[in-house]
Amino acid sequence: MHSLRPTIILAAACAALLPAVSQAQPLDVPFSTYCPPDAEAACFGAATVMGLNPQGDGFLAVRTGPGSQYAMIGKVHNGDRVGVFAGHGGWYGISFGPQQRLGWAHGNWLGNFIP
Repeated sequence: MHSLRPTIILAAACAALLPAVSQAQPLDVPFSTYCPPDAEAACFGAATVMGLNPQGDGFLAVRTGPGSQYAMIGKVHNGDRVGVFAGHGGWYGISFGPQQRLGWAHGNWLGNFIP
């Protein structure tokens, strides 16, 4: 019985995460977050959202694809850290927020990039 306890806890934790995953909007332009174990170069990096005008909207829109014509699916703010996985023009595929959702954000407001 004692050996089942970790399995039950793990199953409960996974079940708690499922609603958040199922509510995430799919990307119109998907990107890969896969990094092979034997990769010699960095597969992704990190950046800080910065330079947003505090008198403006106060957020950087996260979209389903690399362009303002794609639907907005989230917001990031000055000081937020994001993972960076892909680039297309001036747009970057990012992970953001507590659930590490995926989306696209314009690179003009992504600074302190660490590959």
